[in-house]
Amino acid sequence: MTALLITLAGGLGAALRFWADGAIRARWQPALPVATLTINTAGSLLLGVLVGLLGAGALGPDTVAVLGVGLCGGFTTFSTAMVEVARMWRDGHRRRCLATLALMTVASTVAAAAGMAAATALAT
Repeated sequence: MTALLITLAGGLGAALRFWADGAIRARWQPALPVATLTINTAGSLLLGVLVGLLGAGALGPDTVAVLGVGLCGGFTTFSTAMVEVARMWRDGHRRRCLATLALMTVASTVAAAAGMAAATALAT
C-alpha cells in the first residue's frame, strides 16, 4: 500500500512542479533558472520539515516515505537543474553556470536544514 501511495504522491508532486514552473516562467524569465531554483529550494524545505517531524516522532516512517520520497521526489527536479547547468556551460555562460550550481547547493541545503530545525523545535 505504501508503494502505491508513494507513486500517487510522486505524480501529484510532478503535477505541482509543472504548474509552479509554468507560473514562474510566465511572469519572469531571468538569466538564471529561477523556476528550478525556487522549486528545488521549496522541496528541500518541505523535506527538511518532514525529516524533522520524523526525528521528533510526530510523523511515522510511512508518512514520511509517501510525502518525502513521493511528493518531494516528484516535485523537485535536480535532473532538470543539471541539464540547465550543462546547457549554460555548453553555450559559454560559465559564470551563470557556476552561480546556478552555487545557489542551488546553498539554497537547498539551507532550506532543508531550516525546515528540519523548525519542525524539530515545534514538535518537541
